[in-house]
Amino acid sequence: MPISFLRRAIPLGATVVVSALLLSSCATPASDSESEGGELVWSIEGANLSAGHMDPQVSQLDVSGMVQRAVLDSLVFQEDDGSFVPWLAKDWKVSDDSTEYTFMLRDDVTFTDGEPFDAEAVKANFDRIVDPETESAQAASMLGADFYEGTEVVDEYTVKVSFTQPYAPFLQAASTPQLGFYSPAVLAESADQLKAGGPGITVGTGPYELTEYTPDQELVYTSNDDYAWGPHGEKAPKVETLRVEIQPEASVRTGVVQSGEADLASNIPPNLAGDLGDGITVDSIEYPGLPYSLYLNEKYGVFADEKVRQAFARGIDVDAAVEEIFFGQFPRAWSVLGSTTPGYDASLEGTWAFDQDAANALLDEAGWTERDSDGIRMKDGKRLSARWIAWTPVPDDRAALANAIQSDLKGIGFEVVREVLEPGAYNEQYGPKTFDLTDWGFSGVDPDFLRAHLHTDGFQNASQVTDPEIDTLLDQAVASSDQDERNGIYTQLQEWNAEYTAIVPLYSPSAITAVGERVSGLDYDLYGRPLFYDVSVG
Repeated sequence: MPISFLRRAIPLGATVVVSALLLSSCATPASDSESEGGELVWSIEGANLSAGHMDPQVSQLDVSGMVQRAVLDSLVFQEDDGSFVPWLAKDWKVSDDSTEYTFMLRDDVTFTDGEPFDAEAVKANFDRIVDPETESAQAASMLGADFYEGTEVVDEYTVKVSFTQPYAPFLQAASTPQLGFYSPAVLAESADQLKAGGPGITVGTGPYELTEYTPDQELVYTSNDDYAWGPHGEKAPKVETLRVEIQPEASVRTGVVQSGEADLASNIPPNLAGDLGDGITVDSIEYPGLPYSLYLNEKYGVFADEKVRQAFARGIDVDAAVEEIFFGQFPRAWSVLGSTTPGYDASLEGTWAFDQDAANALLDEAGWTERDSDGIRMKDGKRLSARWIAWTPVPDDRAALANAIQSDLKGIGFEVVREVLEPGAYNEQYGPKTFDLTDWGFSGVDPDFLRAHLHTDGFQNASQVTDPEIDTLLDQAVASSDQDERNGIYTQLQEWNAEYTAIVPLYSPSAITAVGERVSGLDYDLYGRPLFYDVSVG
């Protein structure tokens, strides 16, 4: 079985930013007799879609943008080399100070409900994203958040997006499904239903139209036969029906590809990727962005002490756990930027290796010198204990990694109590930050995503960092049009975190997709998400 490891690197000189389950019935069989015009079955994790995550303009889950890319087109498209090509915008110009972006739009694009795509549609979508009532976090941040001054309709097919300060990352953000476009009629009449989504609600200009949706089971997309404006000149899709089966268990996803019940499956874990049999290709694309990491909340409990945070990081044998659990397919992370992300500081590799002696010394210095009957360190009558909240569902490999981390830390007298919570219960604690640590990875092409994670006002600042100097660096980076200057700033931020230990990076995941032999013409975006413009089956 061929396994292809596709590492897509963005040139450091490119101006780029952005932005990471219940068992359903088996997929509908994909008949061998199907050919162009038939059906392609795609198996995904995605049960959290039903928890209000069908709208990429609001949701922070990668799966939302992954599936809705079939419906939502963008102004521009980003190529593998980091450059941009026209899409819904046929041309654009950026002011010298990067505060104004003017887009000249195509005049032949329509939404699948018949509404025209024009400058008014762009303004309606962008203004909706930044409206506080929309409660968008990621998309609003990508649209500049407080920097967003407004969108001006210059004429029917010309629109100008303005910012109160230079905002270099905007062109890249404008290439993502998070800043994709819904029909103005939907925004006017049904915007409150977009989180739940469904036929007649999730309406865009894309190559497919959402025609059926059964929460926690499947989404059915039907070809938009009028489509003629793909980023590389693509016309209507060759495959008539794209059936997306929601199958949270990895063993089920691999099983349906092996049996031929599905044509491809996403989010295949490394332990299953190498044993799928003949006729199945496995594509592995390392995510750019913030590696899967632990976020230490310095404003809540024991992590207020920098020595405790440093001891925590040094007390985990990350190399051994990542190598064993992910079968060598995911590299161990050393920085808050993944190795395929522009501005990655390779000099940090090997600088904070596993060292229990160093970890013990740090905890002694911090005053945690006594031990209770369980061997857990004590100070002033309190145990050295941290509570880790995790968002369900948790894949088996991450559960194994968590067990390894807990075991390693127990070896230095550090107790970690892990709570796996349903989304509602998780958010009840995440909002007021009543936890010690939590975990996630975040895909993004430009390091500006660190602003969301480390700025005092960052919407994903789970570590509760409040440092004016860090805020200044992040503000300077987002405002600079000089890529070398930006890279220098992000190097400072990576080195700062390696010492300060607000975030503990663990590994850089890859998007692993298993593809059956009926499929040809499949491509991927920079995040390893499948693109179906030129796909055929048969």
